[in-house]
Amino acid sequence: MADMQKPSRSPADLRNMFGANLRVLSRAYPSISDLSRRLGINRTQLNRYLSGESFPRPDVLDRICSFFGVDARILLEPAETLIQSAQVLNSPFLSEFLGGAALRIPEDMFPSGFYRFSRRSFTDSTRFIVGLVYIFRSNDLTFVRGFEAKEAMRHQGLPSDTRAREFRGYVTRQEDGISLIISRHDAMTCSFNYLSRVPSFEHNFWVGYVTRTMPETVTAARVTRMVYEHLGRDPGTVLAAARTAGFHSADNLLPYHKRLLQIDAPFR
Repeated sequence: MADMQKPSRSPADLRNMFGANLRVLSRAYPSISDLSRRLGINRTQLNRYLSGESFPRPDVLDRICSFFGVDARILLEPAETLIQSAQVLNSPFLSEFLGGAALRIPEDMFPSGFYRFSRRSFTDSTRFIVGLVYIFRSNDLTFVRGFEAKEAMRHQGLPSDTRAREFRGYVTRQEDGISLIISRHDAMTCSFNYLSRVPSFEHNFWVGYVTRTMPETVTAARVTRMVYEHLGRDPGTVLAAARTAGFHSADNLLPYHKRLLQIDAPFR
């Protein structure tokens, strides 16, 4: 039976596999400095992990695995086999109905990069929310990541720390556009977003609607129009947009966003 066992891997093999997987998983983050802050790991040490020069202590490895939502196979198998985000959609029962729509979404249909979005506030119909999301590809899938504005979280009586504000999701194709399924940590809240491209000079606007999962009330809306504007990856453009995130009055909305939101027309 001994000759049927898998050959043991050297420490160098394990370091190299770990480093390669860590490089794949880190693509979702704008910089190594940003990732090191989130992980609580010195940037120099993180770079050593990424290059395969060093290996983390067990407690640090556990922290990294928990952060990325993977397990100890990060030492043994390519990252592509660890990312299970589309496992349910690609199950035999759903693959012909939902699975294919989440795979290989063309860049010209919905480009990667940063987007500025605007919509009416769910909790205060007199104000509007402006924010940023990041769209990226990994292993034939398209993902979305962003953070709720601190002011919006406080307005709802919710924690405003980084973990509480973060949301993530995935993108699928629709007949005339795309949809995004987005959730905060532990599926505390979820939303369904539908967008279709609209004619514009740079062909960089999408309009649609967003719905949120909550019981019906007489004071809070559950669906509203939403606009996405593709900003690309230029740091100056993205930072300028980030500084405008939060609550806005209708008069402070960007003119084309305001036009697409049709703020005086009822949603149908």
